[in-house]
This record gives sequence, C-alpha cells and structure tokens, in this order.
Amino acid sequence: MLKEKRFQKRIENFTCNFCGTSVRGTGYTDHCPKCLLSKHIDINPGDRKSKCKGIMKPIKAEFKSKKCIIYYECLKCGYKHKIKTAPEDNFEELLKLFHS
Repeated sequence: MLKEKRFQKRIENFTCNFCGTSVRGTGYTDHCPKCLLSKHIDINPGDRKSKCKGIMKPIKAEFKSKKCIIYYECLKCGYKHKIKTAPEDNFEELLKLFHS
C-alpha cells in the first residue's frame, strides 16, 4: 500500500470567489494575493479532499525564522492552518494582519 504524500503540488489558475481577481497558480498558490482569502479545499496541501469548502479568513500574520507567516481560520468549521506569504501578496492587506 502506497502512503499518500502530505504535499501535492498543483498548478491551478482560479478566479477569487471573494474579490474576483484572476489568479495565476504556481503550484504553491492557495489564496488570493489581492484579498488574501482562501477556500477550505484541502486536508493536506494540494489534495483537494476537504468537503468543508468554507471561507479561510486570514486572522493574523507574524515573522518566524525570517519568514512572514499568515494564519488562517475556516469560518465554517473552525479549521486553522498557516502558510508562508508569497511575493505577490498584497502588502497593505498583510500589514493589517500584523495589527490583528
């Protein structure tokens, strides 16, 4: 029996359901770089196995080990996770999260 990978790279373009921005995926893209919102679609990154499909709201940001991290919480089921920011992420929206 093969063990499933914890991370599956998926290059997918999408239109943000929240602000309408067209997003070009890189294989690591899991949120809209403009509004920073996401959808709860994964159990493990890239697997698309979550049945929740709730809104993943960014709740705070911080620096850890010289990397900027965004913390998310699903507004439907309460699931929490964190990700590293991407270079194209909206700086003004990130700043708001540091003051949360």
